[in-house]
Amino acid sequence: QVQLVESGGGFVQPGGSLRLSCAISGSTLDYYAIGWFRQAPGKEREGVSVITQKDGRTYYTDSAKGRFTISRDTPKNTVYLQMTNLKPEDTAVYYCATTSYHWYPLDPTQPDAWGQGTLVTVSS
Repeated sequence: QVQLVESGGGFVQPGGSLRLSCAISGSTLDYYAIGWFRQAPGKEREGVSVITQKDGRTYYTDSAKGRFTISRDTPKNTVYLQMTNLKPEDTAVYYCATTSYHWYPLDPTQPDAWGQGTLVTVSS
């Protein structure tokens, strides 16, 4: 079983940047992709960006394209989400999660393991 611990959330003004980190431990062989999902107040959880374990293929939701970059440091067992040009609508709890769902890895109903989440607040 994999354990995930997020860090890096915080308060930032619109246009600012943050980098989220997800430290991975435990069994790291049992998932197809790992990445970031978020849930804003009063909204459903959505997939933001994931990266596949085998070949590093990346997926982004439309609102993240061009602003967010997912990456991984395999020796450190860590996945990152670099977020730039943040907007108030990016405010949410961001969760790191693993998924075995090949057909649409950003599907928020499919992840097998979740971290505890880290809050990102974008406000002036």
